[in-house]
Amino acid sequence: MTDAGPFVLERTATGWLLRLLGDWRMVNLAALDHALAGHAWPEDGHLSLDGSALTGLDSAGLMLIHNRLKSAGIAWPAIELAGFDNERLALIRLVADRLDAPAPAVVVPPGFVAALGHRVSRAAAEVPGLLTLLGQISEGVVDLVRRPSGFRMREFFVQLQAVGLGALPIVAMMTFLIGVVFAYLLGIQIEKYGANIFIVDGVSLAIARELSPMLVAILVAGRSGAAFTAQIGAMKVTEEIDAIATLGLSPVKVLVLPRLLAIVVAMPLLAFFGDLVGVLGAATVAASQLDITFNTFFIRMRDVLPFSTVTFGLSKTPAFAVAIAFIACRNGFAVSRDARSVGERTTATVVTSLMAVILINAFYAIVHPEL
Repeated sequence: MTDAGPFVLERTATGWLLRLLGDWRMVNLAALDHALAGHAWPEDGHLSLDGSALTGLDSAGLMLIHNRLKSAGIAWPAIELAGFDNERLALIRLVADRLDAPAPAVVVPPGFVAALGHRVSRAAAEVPGLLTLLGQISEGVVDLVRRPSGFRMREFFVQLQAVGLGALPIVAMMTFLIGVVFAYLLGIQIEKYGANIFIVDGVSLAIARELSPMLVAILVAGRSGAAFTAQIGAMKVTEEIDAIATLGLSPVKVLVLPRLLAIVVAMPLLAFFGDLVGVLGAATVAASQLDITFNTFFIRMRDVLPFSTVTFGLSKTPAFAVAIAFIACRNGFAVSRDARSVGERTTATVVTSLMAVILINAFYAIVHPEL
């Protein structure tokens, strides 16, 4: 600032001239604001802004004079600038552009009905793609029955190894621990009534009918289903699927059918393996906590566990497998050509597959309620 004040407003032949004097920076902002506060600004004529007498200028000083003139009804674009060097002119344009930019529109979150309608419309938009893939898979299966030689056996065994053999360790660990936990919690209750032997009934029936098939389906959905979507989605991003089609091959026959058949074959085997390991975990707890030997446990299980219950539990797994493979492959083909879409579709595969498994299991329980 100067002794004459931070600015001078003069009347000229063409209008008004506002001459800025001294230092217009943050350190003097309070004094500058006080000087501008009680000043009357012209309401007519053209206004020019002269910065030739400035010794310092920063964005804080520019914002102050900009806002004061704007509140007086003087539009900044109508002001003529004079006496500013190129560096200060660039700073003035930057500050003015930011201050004159329109305020961002306030986004009002949609209401419940609007959000529900949006979700329904998104779900309905997926239906044509689902039906198209279903038709292509059906056509591929029919063609495979007619010409088995066209089946890609090598890819089938690769997927069978990934879905089946690769999942054995984690299936064993999960079902064994579930058998241990279930037997331990059930044993605490039945031991109070001296009915220790009935732990065999509860654990064997629960594992064979519900726990093992459901746990294996959830594991496969999170492991293999997500892998299917990521693999097919990555191939679409890198245009490998387009290359397959260019070679005259069907992407469904090359990519979907081997995965679909591999998971349908592997799921019952994994569920049966889970039955064995889960029962073994329960027998271990029964032997260590309830004084029921392994021999007694398995003799009792042979008497109380009908073969039909085991087959009923295993019969659900092909339905789980078809749903998981179909959802995973559909989401893989629906990936757009960016990496973010691959992640979103992979997440959608896991969530949708789990919902499908739960719904299918509930349907089986309603249709076949008896043990």
